[in-house]
Amino acid sequence: MDFGRKKTQKYTFKSPKLEDLRRLGSLVIDTAAFSKRYGHLLSLLKINMADGLLSTFIQFYDPVYHCFTFPDYQLMPTLEEYSHLIGVPISSQAPFSGLEEDPKDQDIAKATHLKMSEIRDHMTTKGKMLGLTAKFLMNKAQYFARMRSVDAFEAVFALLIYGLFLFPSFYDFVAMDAIKIFLIGNPVPTLLADAYHSVHMRNSYSGGMITCCVPMLYKWFISHLPRSHAFWDLKDGLLWS
Repeated sequence: MDFGRKKTQKYTFKSPKLEDLRRLGSLVIDTAAFSKRYGHLLSLLKINMADGLLSTFIQFYDPVYHCFTFPDYQLMPTLEEYSHLIGVPISSQAPFSGLEEDPKDQDIAKATHLKMSEIRDHMTTKGKMLGLTAKFLMNKAQYFARMRSVDAFEAVFALLIYGLFLFPSFYDFVAMDAIKIFLIGNPVPTLLADAYHSVHMRNSYSGGMITCCVPMLYKWFISHLPRSHAFWDLKDGLLWS
């Protein structure tokens, strides 16, 4: 992967609570029905990223042209590709802008099958941001799973994926912005914008933490790589970097 370019930047990646989410995912009874309703979230949770590959790739980002530049070609993720990867169509309605009013308790309750009193009691702030704790939502998801309340379990589980995996903010916290995007039901434009913004900002600072949905970016990138075993076999303990 060395194209004659110095690799000096160091990138780290925000890690969601994958193991907890994967355990909840194992409780989904009908995976096909879940995917039809919420997209390919379960398969995205199962992505295992090769060490060093994405960190190496990001160093080829060109901030002037907003794409990844290699000697013979350029790559850039698109709305259509992200829509295909997550299995959610791009809605014709306006995407999340950040200017929307906070949803009412009854709107959140209707979408998640939670009680309005529970939402009021567990709504809190973290870093001046309003939201719900992951602990509360995980406890409710496990409770709904035990009670065989499939719709309620899947709704809360999907919200957790939105808050901790697709749009991570603070650790163990599902921010109000993620709740809004979940309610709007049009996540693809925001996912793509987050990827561009995070990579562009970290590149301008010559390294740092990538805070977008990293597995989505990884999945997109490897979809453009050869899939032969010879290409992926790093002999003699060589690293991607």
